[in-house]
Amino acid sequence: MSNTTSNPSQRDREQESTSELGAAGAQLSTAPREEPLADAPAMGVIGWLRWFWRQLTSMRVALILLFLLSLGAIPGSLIPQNSVDELKVQTFKDAHTVVTPIYEKLQFFDVYSSVWFSAIYILLFVSLIGCIVPRTATFVGQLRSRPPGAPKRLTRLPAHTTWRTEAEPEQVHEAALAMMRRRRYRAHLAGDAVAAEKGYLREAGNLIFHIALIVMLVAFAVGQLFKSEGAKLIVEGDGFSNTITQYDDFKSGSLFDNDSLTPFSFTLDDFIGTYERKGPQIGTPRTYEAHVTYSDGAYGKPKKTVIKVNEPLVVDGTKVYLNAHGYAPVVSVKDGRGKEVYKAAVPLLPLDNNVTSSGAIKVMDGYRDKNGKKDQLGFQAFFVPTYAGDGKGTMFSQFPAADMPVLALNGYHGSLGVNSGIAQNVYQLDKTKMTEFKDSDGKQLKQRLLVGETMKLPDGAGSITFEGLQEWASFQISEQPASGWALTGAIGAIAGLAGSLFIQRRRVWVRAVRGADGVTVVEMAGLGRSESAKLPEELADLAVTLNAEAPTAPGADPEPDPQPDPDAVGAASSVEPAEGAEK
Repeated sequence: MSNTTSNPSQRDREQESTSELGAAGAQLSTAPREEPLADAPAMGVIGWLRWFWRQLTSMRVALILLFLLSLGAIPGSLIPQNSVDELKVQTFKDAHTVVTPIYEKLQFFDVYSSVWFSAIYILLFVSLIGCIVPRTATFVGQLRSRPPGAPKRLTRLPAHTTWRTEAEPEQVHEAALAMMRRRRYRAHLAGDAVAAEKGYLREAGNLIFHIALIVMLVAFAVGQLFKSEGAKLIVEGDGFSNTITQYDDFKSGSLFDNDSLTPFSFTLDDFIGTYERKGPQIGTPRTYEAHVTYSDGAYGKPKKTVIKVNEPLVVDGTKVYLNAHGYAPVVSVKDGRGKEVYKAAVPLLPLDNNVTSSGAIKVMDGYRDKNGKKDQLGFQAFFVPTYAGDGKGTMFSQFPAADMPVLALNGYHGSLGVNSGIAQNVYQLDKTKMTEFKDSDGKQLKQRLLVGETMKLPDGAGSITFEGLQEWASFQISEQPASGWALTGAIGAIAGLAGSLFIQRRRVWVRAVRGADGVTVVEMAGLGRSESAKLPEELADLAVTLNAEAPTAPGADPEPDPQPDPDAVGAASSVEPAEGAEK
């Protein structure tokens, strides 16, 4: 019967080797190690605070917080936000009366300033800082220290090789030191072996990744607190100065100072838009650019430039983006006595890709008919740049270019309600206190006008003429501080993550001792922080290089290229330090 019981001395040697592997593997980690406390405090206030802090600074909780932050951004992207467009929020509330009370209680219309989103944001920020500070201290300490000495039995490491040589042990050590330093290893002679280490950029990349996340969080917070953003619609020939009163719509962060707006101005000289005329992409814009003249500062010299889609005008950190384009029919209105009381280019809002547009024309200064009666005029306007001819139903444009512009008008008179103190939409006509004009048949007065044509108003109320056509462009003027820091953080996070994933930290030991027969025995082994197929290959390359300096003795059988020892790999895996509790 064969004896399957291990020899006690053999078990002792295996336990000793396993302990050595554990010590070597643990020294490769930069994660702060928690030493067992002999007198652990009871779970009182201090104990619970310590437990909470350890949980908060763990990788598991950080990932959960990051996941919750991503989930919190979903309603901020899908549901209209008050900070972006209050009109869209009100439209959403009117259309969804059932879910609106729930959304209001959950602060879904103000996600990024809500209590719950801010709590997640701050906890994630604290978690990252609480992880980085001790980890950085440990990493700096390891950078200042030397690689540890070699374990007693290098042949028990996952990758190893050995051979016998006639070279002296001192010669082998000198050759190993020179070779390791040429390969950019940190190497020194520790006892009877050369200890070398490489791959510190892995830990540096991990720290850079975490620091970059903090930079991105700070940049996002600064951007939200100090940002400013507004919109302005400008007709050809008109201009804009960067002051609050010039904006059609303006939003800013809670800490933004209106006096900090960048001083500049610009004039829209011309808008040029060309479109595909043939093929399946007919009507697709080919040229879409605004030619402007701008001045940097209050007394800056005028300069000409072109603003295109995704190519904004940048003035001292403020960006002017081209957002939209449309048409502004030029109309003139005369009263019953033939006096011109109104003439302007009226911007109309596009309804489709072919720039079918609608809006309102408001004559607020009033007019006097032939009887001397004073009143206000309003016209519901409908415009198509390319008219396709008469037909049934509502007319629509057939092409976005102004090939055959037609303006359709419905006339009203009465009170426009502009003096009521309630803000009005300039593109909508309030008809509650107005009366529509009637034609000779008693029907509502409607007429389609080509350029140069006039619609006569009944009862001597005057006339309106379609004088010509201009174009308008809509611009978004935004100042987003710390955007450069956010970009730097994003690039740093990608670079750090790549380093932590693809760079392997490893140690190599070379021991040369004289054997009983007087021949030098060279042992070479490597240990990586994580299992990698490249470690045996790298060790084999180092062994071949060193073997050229300390060749195999005649008659000695060299061990083949280093291969992982299954038993050693299993032992090393069992003692590899766990990283799940730390970043």
